[in-house]
Amino acid sequence: MDEKKTILSGIQPSGALTLGSYLGAIKNWAELAESYDCYYMMADMHTITVRQNPADLRRRTLEQLAAYIAAGLDPEKNTIFIQSHVPAHAELSWVLSCYTMFGELSRMTQFKDKSAKNADNINAGLFTYPVLMAADILLYQADLVPVGEDQKQHVEICRDIANRFNGVYGEVFKLPEPYIGKVGARIMSLQTPENKMSKSDPDQNGCVYMMDRPEDIARKFKRAVTDCDACVRYDVKEKPGISNLMQIYSVATGKSFADIETEFAGRGYGDFKAAVGDAVIELLRPVREEAERLIKDKAYLESVYRAGAERAERTAMRTLRKVYKKVGFVQR
Repeated sequence: MDEKKTILSGIQPSGALTLGSYLGAIKNWAELAESYDCYYMMADMHTITVRQNPADLRRRTLEQLAAYIAAGLDPEKNTIFIQSHVPAHAELSWVLSCYTMFGELSRMTQFKDKSAKNADNINAGLFTYPVLMAADILLYQADLVPVGEDQKQHVEICRDIANRFNGVYGEVFKLPEPYIGKVGARIMSLQTPENKMSKSDPDQNGCVYMMDRPEDIARKFKRAVTDCDACVRYDVKEKPGISNLMQIYSVATGKSFADIETEFAGRGYGDFKAAVGDAVIELLRPVREEAERLIKDKAYLESVYRAGAERAERTAMRTLRKVYKKVGFVQR
């Protein structure tokens, strides 16, 4: 029997998980466990490139863990862990930073974007963030990394770093490929549909959160930006708002764009926005209710992240020992 390929992904607990996180990533992850060896982390080390309130970061990390499980990630079938609980991430990151060129990092678009947004805190971690991301991926010898289109550059630099290291020391690292889901990979803001739905969106009406109350979800969809021709038709260029709502409705209900166009032919946008809101409320309801139950069960969550860290560390240390031997460190 062929060995399962390995998938690694993680989301920063820097804010509440959004509908975009759920439809674009987490919902699809649950289906991968049968076919792949899956590692999912709360990427807490990545969050501190931007200043965090420590109590909020701890709370959000556990809420995210609860949301992962509530969304269908079975801790028995997936390795779910907190990034900072596996020291090998930081250790490999340092070694890889010595095989990463300054010019490569300075060309990263995310560094330019984040520097513009955090002009008073352009720290070294923000600059070397892609090296830590490469360490995350390469530690687990990941074959595939589920990413949105906007993150492909990080997988490319990871491959470049791995290639450079392998060129010097032989085949130490597998070269990962980006894994991009077909539908729902990119859910846009309800208020500025040209931009991806983001937990850092200053306009809270643009972003639906996984843990939002039904009345808040309904209100946000009611206020969603559309256009003036009152025709439900998929056309990203001319009708970005309506196309985004169709994308969300399609993923929430399983209906095709053609079915949706037929269903709402001759009906106003008000009807359509209400229907999308209702579909999202029903989609998220069981996840929200289960996550709320799990958040109260601190002992269970602790047992999950402890077991996850132990499993992750076993894999990570195999890679790290090999790397340390290759670069000439004395065995500890």
